[in-house]
Amino acid sequence: MDAKKGLLLLYQMLLMRRFEEKAAELYTKAKIRGFHHLYIGEEATAVGVIQTLTDDDIVLSTYREHGHALARGIDPDLIMAEMYGKLEGCSRGRGGAMHLFDSSKKFYGSNAVVSDNLSIAVGMALASKRQKKNNIICCFFSEDDIAKCEFQEALNLAALWKVPVLFVCENNLYATGNAVRYSHTATELGKKGIASSSVDGMNLIKVMQVAHAVVGKIKSTGKPYLLICNTYRFRAYSLFDVELYRAKKKVEEWKRRDPIPQFEQFLLQQQWITENEIAAFENKIKTKIQKALDFAEEGAREPLMQLTKFVYSEI
Repeated sequence: MDAKKGLLLLYQMLLMRRFEEKAAELYTKAKIRGFHHLYIGEEATAVGVIQTLTDDDIVLSTYREHGHALARGIDPDLIMAEMYGKLEGCSRGRGGAMHLFDSSKKFYGSNAVVSDNLSIAVGMALASKRQKKNNIICCFFSEDDIAKCEFQEALNLAALWKVPVLFVCENNLYATGNAVRYSHTATELGKKGIASSSVDGMNLIKVMQVAHAVVGKIKSTGKPYLLICNTYRFRAYSLFDVELYRAKKKVEEWKRRDPIPQFEQFLLQQQWITENEIAAFENKIKTKIQKALDFAEEGAREPLMQLTKFVYSEI
C-alpha cells in the first residue's frame, strides 16, 4: 500500500461513516422509511475486502448493505435517492435502504429472506464456473446466518461443486439481539467444514492482507473459502431496536477500537496525510453527502399507474 491508496481507503471509510450518520438523522425526520440497518463501526471490513476484488467479481450483501454499496463504488446520490424511494434511486425506489442493486457495478444487494444470499451466491458461482469466467462471488453475511440451515447447505454445495465463492461473515457478535455465546455451541465460527480464516474486522490493514491472500487462493484453486471478520456494530440492530441486550459500557469499549481513527493514526505515522488534510476530507465528504441529499429531495416518485410494472416479466 502506498500513500495514494491509503488516502483513498480512508476517504471510503469516512464517507461510509458520515453517510450513515446522515441517514440516521434523516430516518428520525421520516425522510427514510421502513427498517434501517446502519453499518457504523464495521467500515474496515467492507473496504478491506471489496478493494481486493476486480470489476468482474460479483458482490452480494445483507440488510446492512449501505457500506458495501459505497465501497463497491455506487454513487451516493443513487443510494440516497433509493432510500428516499425515488425513481432516480439505484433500484428505481422500489428496494429502499434494504435492497440496493446496481448491475453495472455487479452489486446484487441483499435478499428479502435472511440467509438466502448464501444459496444465491453458490448458484451464481456455479454459473460462472460453467461459463468459464475467471471471477469470484463475494457474499457478505452475519454470524446469525451460521446458525441457519441455509449456511450449512450453501457451504456443502460450494465445497462439493468446487465453486469460487468468498463467504465473508461479518461477526458483530449479536445478530438481531442474541449474543453468539447463547446461540452457538462453538463460538469459533470458522470451524465449519471448508477452508477458513479469521481476522480482526476492526483493523483495515489486517482485513486487506488476509482478504488479498484469500482472493488469490480462490482464483488459483476455484474452491470456496470462509473469511470471518470479527467486528462490532456501534449502533443498534436497526433503528427500531431498543437495544436491551448489551451494556453501554461494552459498546464504549469497542468504540475505542474504531477502525477509522486507527487507520488515520497509521496514515499520520507514515506521514501520508496531515490533520489539515483529514479535515479537508471531512469537508469534501460533507459536500458530497449534501449533494446526494439534494438529489434525493428533488427526485420523482413513481407514478401510481406504474406500480404493477416489473411485477411480472414481459414476454
